[in-house]
Amino acid sequence: MTVLKILYQDEDLVVVSKPEKMLTHRTEIANGDTEFALQLLRDQIGRRVSPVYRLDRGTSGILMFGLNREIVSALSQQTHETFHKRYYAVVRGWAPEDIEVRHALKPPVDPYLRVQKTEAQDALSYLHRVAESEVPVSSGKFDTTRLSLVLLELATGRRHQLRRHLKHLAHPIIGDATYGKGPLNRVLAEYFGGDRLLLHCGRISFIHPRTQKRLTIDDQPSGLMRQVIERLEWGNYLHASYSRDWHLFDYSDLLIK
Repeated sequence: MTVLKILYQDEDLVVVSKPEKMLTHRTEIANGDTEFALQLLRDQIGRRVSPVYRLDRGTSGILMFGLNREIVSALSQQTHETFHKRYYAVVRGWAPEDIEVRHALKPPVDPYLRVQKTEAQDALSYLHRVAESEVPVSSGKFDTTRLSLVLLELATGRRHQLRRHLKHLAHPIIGDATYGKGPLNRVLAEYFGGDRLLLHCGRISFIHPRTQKRLTIDDQPSGLMRQVIERLEWGNYLHASYSRDWHLFDYSDLLIK
């Protein structure tokens, strides 16, 4: 049985590092999965836990659980102006150095919902290029493939927002089977010796509902994503980026629907 790495724990919260390719909890899309973060943590600490937010199966990194309903409710009501999340991704091409992405997104079709929302919703993300490199892997008409390590933050929380915004920029996340490039994913999986969505939740910062103090928690990539970063000699750039200040968004012209 997998033992989850606990990053922080008190009488109200438990924060863990979710491994790649693990669902947050058991759902209809489990497809034979036998381990889920919620059930593993419940058995590990012997307490009932509830997720404050979820991470996609392929996304690794910081996942928070509440130990009582009041704390989960209070944290869920914090906005992106007070509850910050920072992600890291390996993407195709040399991404922009700094860019705010304001691109409305239609909710993806969810086969498990009876009523589907079809109206595009405002979506705002921030991207900062941390490092770039070129690997000897053929990409279309080119003999090599350019890759970037990017830092990402959100001002809104649309489903698959970062993955879809990066597709919109023509810098899809490597290993993204839904919004990425299948042929490129396959050749890079062979080159790096494994396949996964190279997206990681690396930092969160929020106001603790009980103490009213800001708490910041970090978690650097591990597993295959860490191997890719080390192979491309991005380790020092990644480490330095953790000291970077949060990006301040301008919410004045953003209508949150």
